[in-house]
Amino acid sequence: MSVIFRAFRAIDDEESCQKFIVGHRMVLEMYGIAMITSATAQWTQHKNTYVILAEASDDGRALGGVRVQIADDELPLPIVKAVGQVDEKIHEVINMHRGKRMAEACGLWNAKEIAGYGYSFFILRSAIALAYHLKVDSLFALAAPVTVNMCLNAGFNIETYLGNNGFFNYPKLDLVATAMVINDLGVMSNSTDVDRAHIFEIMKNPDHVAVVSGPKGDVTIDYRLSIK
Repeated sequence: MSVIFRAFRAIDDEESCQKFIVGHRMVLEMYGIAMITSATAQWTQHKNTYVILAEASDDGRALGGVRVQIADDELPLPIVKAVGQVDEKIHEVINMHRGKRMAEACGLWNAKEIAGYGYSFFILRSAIALAYHLKVDSLFALAAPVTVNMCLNAGFNIETYLGNNGFFNYPKLDLVATAMVINDLGVMSNSTDVDRAHIFEIMKNPDHVAVVSGPKGDVTIDYRLSIK
């Protein structure tokens, strides 16, 4: 399977934003989640939101994606609104990072047809590399249980100051989310050797084609992550 990872600023490509939203919503509905903060369309008009859309090489259908939303006075990070519903200490955490360029890797999803190939791993690593090129200092994430270990391997730390050692019931009472952050994008000291090597390769070469080993064998990824 060959997939294109294409990065763009949200306000520059409304059509691709809609492809992202429709695909993400379909995945959420599979888990009985009608709508969450990261699935709303407000970010499509936000000048500091960047998107990585995974598309099939043959017909361009949306297969997955992630957003990198940079904090500013116009639109709060999704984690602030989400966690703020259950723990107001999120505002203290954000204040600890004042003076730094903060962002969140949010809205990570992949279509059912590519589940199990490892594309979510590769999308997350691409988001970290993109955040580095956007000169982000602190990258937050709110991880579902199935993605916590993936985020830990990629270099995130659990923000234990929040919730129950970083864990929350969100977006509904029978689901759990974990607040996480990376504070050293240029070093990636907490990532595994495999993740770090892959992330650094993407940082070095944001536009290249690579054959990457996944759980179901090799996959081909056409990285197009330079922001025009």
